[in-house]
Amino acid sequence: MTERDRQISEIIAEERSRLRNFIRRRVPDPRDAEDILQDVFYELVEANRLLMPIEHVTGWLFRVARNRITDLFRKKKPETFSDAAVEDEDGELLQLEDLLPSPDAGPEALYFRNVLLDELEFALGELPDEQREVFVAHELEGRSFKELSAESGVNVNTLLSRKRYAVLHLREQLQGIYDEFAKK
Repeated sequence: MTERDRQISEIIAEERSRLRNFIRRRVPDPRDAEDILQDVFYELVEANRLLMPIEHVTGWLFRVARNRITDLFRKKKPETFSDAAVEDEDGELLQLEDLLPSPDAGPEALYFRNVLLDELEFALGELPDEQREVFVAHELEGRSFKELSAESGVNVNTLLSRKRYAVLHLREQLQGIYDEFAKK
């Protein structure tokens, strides 16, 4: 094994887990995520074979991964998250669909849309059951706190508190993805 081959093996060993997690957060199908990971490492090996200089290998790997994810979403049709609706400031009913980039607005918008849905679903899954149920019932199903209180027997202030904690958690979890796409 040459020195360059050894370096490539070390890079793959060091970055595999981080890169896999990065891809899996953005690609729902684990088989697609694994294929993308393999493609990224294949590109690294090819770049090495062609003696292409790569100054910041980690950044390069993640850039290639983003490109492969975009390629994947160019080929696939989006899955619908739900038919959930919320009211805007004017009391008009908006579907979750209305708040997301259009799937027909090109590959970048489609990629962004799918990443947002995946990250939202993941962040909702991290919430304690009580917080998630209140958030989904109020924000996505449009139910009132009074209605939820009557149904569950839980005080309205407790429900408001649970939703507040859910919102704080979701904001924190989704801020990174917002920042990442706001740069583009």
